[in-house]
Amino acid sequence: MAAYVITEIDITDSTGYEEYKRMGPPAVATYGGKFIARGGKTEVLEGSWSPKRIVILQFDSVERVKQWWSSQEYSAAKRVRHQTAITNMIVVERA
Repeated sequence: MAAYVITEIDITDSTGYEEYKRMGPPAVATYGGKFIARGGKTEVLEGSWSPKRIVILQFDSVERVKQWWSSQEYSAAKRVRHQTAITNMIVVERA
């Protein structure tokens, strides 16, 4: 069943984050993921949430998400992301 990774990102080092943006997509593709939204304009419809950047990924399953997230292919990119941004990330399974 399809699963979606939703990430809220607050970039703290924009130059360094550009490197992450180059490193991340190949690892996503290796695990069959695809970008649904990647930093487009957001608009609050309800509540007080005002994210700076949202990224949404789609994978075939939660298991595949976890394989990608803990993979050797993604580890270097994840390290760069941790150094250049504050993130919140969830996975949600399609109902």
